[in-house]
Amino acid sequence: MFKWWDVLADDDRQQWTLAPFVSVGPLRFGMSPGEVSKALSGVTSESQRHRVRRSSNGTVVTVEEGRYQEFGLTLYYRQERLAGVVVDALRGPQVCAESVALVGRVPSVLEQWMVDRAQAREPESDLFYVDAGVPGSETLGVVIDVQRAGDNLLTRPVLVPSEALDDLSHFLPRAAWSLC
Repeated sequence: MFKWWDVLADDDRQQWTLAPFVSVGPLRFGMSPGEVSKALSGVTSESQRHRVRRSSNGTVVTVEEGRYQEFGLTLYYRQERLAGVVVDALRGPQVCAESVALVGRVPSVLEQWMVDRAQAREPESDLFYVDAGVPGSETLGVVIDVQRAGDNLLTRPVLVPSEALDDLSHFLPRAAWSLC
């Protein structure tokens, strides 16, 4: 039986590192859907499922989203290039930034780390907030969104390239953000 709210332990997750605005684990921003599939083929046996957009006459098909549901990744593309990575809090890979785990954590604890980190930087403009008080970092290219796990909320990072910060709320589709 599928256990909807089970959270994988860190030891059972892939361990990935964030290189801000460049890559997360084996994924590099700007990769094509095919390059992403190839990069993840050695990590998961699951195939990427695509959501596509068709031109008005139906002749041009563009990949907008890729999903590895069991592995816990949702990928967003702009002009067929990787432009956003959302890591599932329950079963996605563990992503570390500056040796701090970002996935499946208590939101207030991770937010405090971001506040402390921002206060130690010059200038102190690193921390920002998006809808519903969700914190983000301008130097890491990450928004610490949340996801429900039973009666709890856990962190579900949204990772983006630098160009996303110019208009983050419109850079990724509404579906990229949690509704919690």
